[in-house]
Amino acid sequence: MSIAKALHVLVSGGGIAGNAVALQLLRSGIRTTVVERAAVPRPGGQAVDLRGPSKEAAERMGLMEGIAGYQLDEHGMSYVDGAGKIYARMSMEDFDGQGVVAEIEITRGDLNQVLLDAVAGADNGQLDYRYGEWIDRIVQDDTGVDVTFASGVTERFDLVIGADGVHSATRRLVFGPEEQFSTNLGGYGAFFTIPNPADVEPGWFSMRLIPGAMLGIRPDADPRTAKAIVTLRTETDPALRRDVDAQRALIRTAIAGAGWHARAVLAAMDSTPDFYFDEVARVDVPELSIGRVTLIGDAGYCGSPLSGMGTAMAIVGAYVLAAEIAATPDDLAGAQRRYQDAITPFLDKAKQIPGGGMAMMIPKSPLVTRLAKMNLRLMMSRPMRPLTKKIFFGHTEEFALPSY
Repeated sequence: MSIAKALHVLVSGGGIAGNAVALQLLRSGIRTTVVERAAVPRPGGQAVDLRGPSKEAAERMGLMEGIAGYQLDEHGMSYVDGAGKIYARMSMEDFDGQGVVAEIEITRGDLNQVLLDAVAGADNGQLDYRYGEWIDRIVQDDTGVDVTFASGVTERFDLVIGADGVHSATRRLVFGPEEQFSTNLGGYGAFFTIPNPADVEPGWFSMRLIPGAMLGIRPDADPRTAKAIVTLRTETDPALRRDVDAQRALIRTAIAGAGWHARAVLAAMDSTPDFYFDEVARVDVPELSIGRVTLIGDAGYCGSPLSGMGTAMAIVGAYVLAAEIAATPDDLAGAQRRYQDAITPFLDKAKQIPGGGMAMMIPKSPLVTRLAKMNLRLMMSRPMRPLTKKIFFGHTEEFALPSY
């Protein structure tokens, strides 16, 4: 038996990062176990994009045909006032697919399904996929990792990959408390499904800027629905973490008088099946590996939703880590070091927030909000487009994805 086939890797998290790394490990003949806390795959979700290095990684992984079957028909972003009148546009074509809306847009759930289909196709008896299971305890030594699961079962693995998101349990168990690595960037974000308003322009992501908040409505895979996106600039309140009523109350206070479709969004918020609310946070883990435990995706590096690069970092990180493990299966420590060295230049660029931080993106005063609208109109004008594209979206294009 080859060294690669003798390895047994545990992946914690069945999202995009976890399934991407599992796919590439299986293709290298490496025995892989994936545990996912949810009982079933999570459908739908926010639209995500592939561009530059992440698109190249997806192409190398053979995912583009599957993605094409789910790709959203999006044309760009429109900025609207309280009456729904458009005052600025960022079209996908005018920005060469490098604006807020990229050439390839797909819902998070659909991209995950593409990966799950590919994982199933790559399984040659080397895959153990478990839903409703998660890590409860980790004890490692120089030769492996003993993992106790929530079900009470304890098993030994050669390597554990934490791909379990911003609030990663794997990171907490091995690297330390979340507070050591997570930084609130000045607010909260929410998204949820709503009935698609009749007068929202098809194929356009519409955004309303108001003092202290942004309200967006984005096309969904189902034309009957849309995604409401609310970003709030406000002080951090730990009590909000699990208090859904307080989260919804905060949103009501922020956008109740915003005009446009704010009333419809608030009316749908209480009954929507997928209300999501979390702080806008950045995750920085200086060393992505401790012993035989390694982090990928939001668990190890998250630029916050404001960066728009979460999926890109997950795909690129998973691709590089799996390739390095396959290159030297008898030297996992070396593979982990090379993974960190290779991915760090990309992460440093991808975590940057286009246009500055929350204070620049969401002014609190009415006067500065009006000035921000004027600035948006100027930045989207034809003479300014090349500079806008470079300032906002060109920071990861120079990264050369390693070849394996």
